[in-house]
Amino acid sequence: MTESFRRSGEYPQGDDHQATDPMRAAYPQQQPVSSSPVNPEWPPPPAAYEPVAPVAVDPGTTVWPGSGQGGDGGAGGHGAGGAYAGYPEPDAVSSTAVLQAQPVPAAPAPAPKKRAKGTIALLAAVAIVAAAIGGGTAYGIQELTGKDTASSSTSTTVVAAAKKGTVAGVAQAVSPSIVEVSATSNAGSSTGSGVIISSSGEIVTNNHVISGASEIKVRLSSGKSYTAKVVGTDSKKDLALIKLENAPSGLKVATLGNSDGVQVGDDVVAIGSPEGLTGTVTSGIVSALNRDVTVSTDESQGQQQQQGGGSGQWPFSFGGQQFNGDTGSSTTTYKAIQTDASLNPGNSGGALIDMNGNIVGINSAMYSAANSSSSSSSAGSVGLGFAIPINTVKSDLASLRAGGSDS
Repeated sequence: MTESFRRSGEYPQGDDHQATDPMRAAYPQQQPVSSSPVNPEWPPPPAAYEPVAPVAVDPGTTVWPGSGQGGDGGAGGHGAGGAYAGYPEPDAVSSTAVLQAQPVPAAPAPAPKKRAKGTIALLAAVAIVAAAIGGGTAYGIQELTGKDTASSSTSTTVVAAAKKGTVAGVAQAVSPSIVEVSATSNAGSSTGSGVIISSSGEIVTNNHVISGASEIKVRLSSGKSYTAKVVGTDSKKDLALIKLENAPSGLKVATLGNSDGVQVGDDVVAIGSPEGLTGTVTSGIVSALNRDVTVSTDESQGQQQQQGGGSGQWPFSFGGQQFNGDTGSSTTTYKAIQTDASLNPGNSGGALIDMNGNIVGINSAMYSAANSSSSSSSAGSVGLGFAIPINTVKSDLASLRAGGSDS
């Protein structure tokens, strides 16, 4: 059953049925190979391959290395000269498999966003608020918004940011809004103060400052004087509204604050024209709130003040006691802010101001140690002054513009 090995060359090359089996040459004790091209007990030895040459491909192409020699020429088939002599060769493939990757579509560019219609309006609003917070005045806001009346915001800061909370900052910001008011009648003259509340020249002052006057003169902080006329009076609240004739442009309008937010102990500044000293600044604190102050509603009391040559000893009653003379039989009582800021004759009708530059009261009464026989030079503040709350003034403005309750 065995057969000897024939020497190499006894079978013609290229005869597929009689080709010498290289496995038998390597293993002489094995049985002859059957016609099956693969012996399951002896796997074929690995064949040597030439290094695969690099393949240049386009970007996005996937390259897979091949597993054998390709071709079906002289080295193919079962010829002894092939790499797989005696065995079937693998399917003919190229040495490198090149797969074209599917191109990934580029993401579409995002559509440009449309500008919101409200952007311009928002920027304008921010600009207005920034002007106020950055040390601008309420007058600036009025000009931008077209309003002619003083602002009434509790959050408005009139004082420049660098001087916020200082008396100097308040004085610098608010003094241009405070004026001196001189009233003349057949009985004499008196001097008080007033607060500019509109760019058209409206000025709030005390009724007793201009009561019975035949002529009213107003001197601005610039030193220029103008004639004013009475618009309306309210003797029950000791308030009056006057207006400049031929008012100049560029008047500095005061900011009316919120007197309901005032607390005992708050720092305040008073500005007025005591004894004709225009633009005098004093400071103190809020001593008390809701003090019942009683003043005269009799017009003759104003004339008596004018007869005093500007002494400003306006009588009032507080705590059951009379100060600065007799109030008479015709009186009225209002709730007042008490302050220890120095107030002297001529401060009546001027401003009591918080540290943000908002007007919180109209100074109306002050106690003086001088008696009726004393001259104005001997009178002085003892730290007991009263101001009409600015919210009372604001609630009365419409009536004053219509002529007041005394018309």
